[in-house]
Amino acid sequence: MSAGPAFQPVLEGIVAALAELRGAEGQVASYIPALARVDARHFGMALVTADGQEAVAGDGAVPFSIQSISKVFTLTLAMQHLGESLWERIGREPSGSAFNSLVQLEFEQGRPRNPFINAGAIAVADRLVTLFGSRAKAELLALMTALAGEPIAFDEEVAASEAATGFRNLALANFMKSFGKLDNPVEQVLDLYFHQCALRMSCLQLARAAAYLSRDGHHPLWSGRAVCTERQTRRINALMLTCGTYDAAGEFAYRIGLPCKSGVGGGIVAVVPDRLTLAVWSPALDATGNSALGRQALEMFVARTGMSVF
Repeated sequence: MSAGPAFQPVLEGIVAALAELRGAEGQVASYIPALARVDARHFGMALVTADGQEAVAGDGAVPFSIQSISKVFTLTLAMQHLGESLWERIGREPSGSAFNSLVQLEFEQGRPRNPFINAGAIAVADRLVTLFGSRAKAELLALMTALAGEPIAFDEEVAASEAATGFRNLALANFMKSFGKLDNPVEQVLDLYFHQCALRMSCLQLARAAAYLSRDGHHPLWSGRAVCTERQTRRINALMLTCGTYDAAGEFAYRIGLPCKSGVGGGIVAVVPDRLTLAVWSPALDATGNSALGRQALEMFVARTGMSVF
């Protein structure tokens, strides 16, 4: 299979096979009030092939809060401008702890283990504020709009809900600040972080936006200009495989075998290098904060197509 239309029956078959499980497993992210109201029965899939063809099924065109999937794109934006210097304050190892853990951060003196846990993404946001100042949110929206090929916006209700209840993230940021690992005011850094998590996109828009990760850094909509270098693309994919699904990354690698990045909004983006990007969405989460039905859908996709980096 090499074309989007050829994958259409695959996606439709998976959505149909899992239809009775919609909302039956897991719970929506109740600690963010704006997410707690999302209907757990939503389920969608979409993919974009390396040559730009598309397939979508179920609720794959319905927008949702992408949450931690945004960390892939803020990391990309930071790597575009900072290169290797980004890693002076951020590690690249799996955490083995919850995505919002304070314990590990204290043990490692304010240096986050990787850019996909909350502390790491807050550190990336700090670097973006240093780069762009008050324009940081606008720069991120410009990137997302360029990658998705259509206007992308923040869900201000979700951003406000995150800010009102994000006590653990406030603690993480202040903790890093106490170790001298944040350069900018905590409030300014967290404003960017809460807004990036509140980006509102559909599976199809996400699959389009992440297309450069399956094309060695080149996006089908960006003629002649790379989003990032081939080397940077490999490294982003490696981090997604080892760190992209919280402390379930090993299980994802074992069962699915693709670089993935999940978010507590119920979305997951997966990359098949040189072939395609795939996004799934189902809001009900398992105990590790990953979409319960989304993980099953990815397992079925791999089983039915034979696609895996292994």
